[in-house]
Amino acid sequence: MLNLRKISKSVGGRTLLKDASFTVNYSDFIALVGPNGAGKSTLFNIILSRDSADAGEVQRDEWTTLGFLPQEGEAIGAETVLEIATGKAGLLEAIEQKLQELEGSGQIECAEYYEAQSKFDALSDPGLEAKSKKMLRGLGYKESDFDRAAKEMSGGWVMRAHLARILAMEPDLLMLDEPTNHLDLEALLWFQQYLSNFTGAVLLISHDRSFMDDLVKVVYDIEDKNLISYKGNYSEFEKEKEKRFEQRLQAWKNQQKEIEKNQEFIDRFRSVASKAAQAQSRQRQLDKMEKLEQPKPTRKLFKIQFPEPTRSGQRVVSLKGVNMAYGENVIYNNLNVDIERGDRIALVGPNGAGKSTLIKIMAGELEFQSGERDLGHNCRIGYFSQHRAATLDPEKSVLDECVDAAVDLTSDECRGVLGSFLFRKEDVFKKTKVLSGGEKSRLNLVKFLLNPPNLLLMDEPTTHLDMISIDALIIALSNYGGSLVFISHDVNFIKKLGNNVWHIKDGNLTKYAGDYDYYLEKSGGLTDARAAITK
Repeated sequence: MLNLRKISKSVGGRTLLKDASFTVNYSDFIALVGPNGAGKSTLFNIILSRDSADAGEVQRDEWTTLGFLPQEGEAIGAETVLEIATGKAGLLEAIEQKLQELEGSGQIECAEYYEAQSKFDALSDPGLEAKSKKMLRGLGYKESDFDRAAKEMSGGWVMRAHLARILAMEPDLLMLDEPTNHLDLEALLWFQQYLSNFTGAVLLISHDRSFMDDLVKVVYDIEDKNLISYKGNYSEFEKEKEKRFEQRLQAWKNQQKEIEKNQEFIDRFRSVASKAAQAQSRQRQLDKMEKLEQPKPTRKLFKIQFPEPTRSGQRVVSLKGVNMAYGENVIYNNLNVDIERGDRIALVGPNGAGKSTLIKIMAGELEFQSGERDLGHNCRIGYFSQHRAATLDPEKSVLDECVDAAVDLTSDECRGVLGSFLFRKEDVFKKTKVLSGGEKSRLNLVKFLLNPPNLLLMDEPTTHLDMISIDALIIALSNYGGSLVFISHDVNFIKKLGNNVWHIKDGNLTKYAGDYDYYLEKSGGLTDARAAITK
């Protein structure tokens, strides 16, 4: 289906790929992994002919159709959700024009023409609208949303409409760049079930460990500018990569011992007449030896014992008879909930159901129409949202912010913690005013962990983190001695940390006194996702 041979690519004077090769076969499910900036998105652009390689070639079956979902959507005009999902928002016309241009220039027997023709046929299919509506429903849209202008909706919902279009076209190869970023858990379950039945091939970039573990069969790792293949899912890849590193390290150590032994013999006997010939022979052996490079260790988690928060009372916070509405849109009616010391509650449910609203009410960040919010004895709340830039001093460095927040950590220990959250080397000396939104979010996360309150309220804390950083956060929160209420669409994060699940939908809050697997079993969430695929 797709074959990349000896691809080399440099960007801004930095070599990302050198003689890298890989193959995608029909029905493969492949994850492309590597640290941020390793070249994953660049490789996608080369495959899509949006960028060109400095050397090497991309070979693709002529009739193979690609469906590509980028991380960010295209500009929104006046099109409706359904027009995006059916390709009627300018895409069909653009493909038709492309076909006419190729036909006019006589280029009708080339891969570009074949793919354009296949996409035109798929978008012209009389059954496409029905397929698109099925995909939209699976991804969380209501029937009443189909004719809404897409520009009225958030970027995440628009991305779902683009995803629905790609799925409805049923391409031979799906190329997905962080496809779970904009999905709530219900849509994620449906999408995962859909892909488990997908007969084409999938090439995926993702930071969602659980998603990859459930679906991926092959992993290609960008390491030292090359593409290294591993069979199995992401967790199996991690184990095998560590095993290969240990083998390479041992081989390097053995060779170093051999070199040292021979060099010692040469230095000792090169001037001794009876041994000079042997010394010269060993020198020739050393000169001909193919020297192994010392393997670079895989990036490790930085583990540290964070300060223990002050102990709260048994009841941490209570909401009694809370009513909350945005205009005519009633979110909660007579809501009554209690958070107990030691609770670790995951809030789940569709986007817009009121999860973030509930956390803001608990945090005291949002006024409600009626009811009571009572804090328990010695309760100290920390609210983590994605909009905390104002809490940072623009003239302080990243390291200064960290040191000021730390209780008992040295500057070097703070640098180690920052390294686990992607602030490396000279990054720690940047002033906060030049940080990106994601960097500010990560820095605030570190500050939270260094001086934690006894009730953490966290809204999507894994956003902007790679998997190593997510794992570091999971370890930190696993050792955290306070209470935790959080929203996340990262299933692995929820499984590792949640001991209770609260499902919120249509103004109703249903409590499940167990972990995420217990919630799926009792709620029938997995069964519902499977049933939705067949409708």
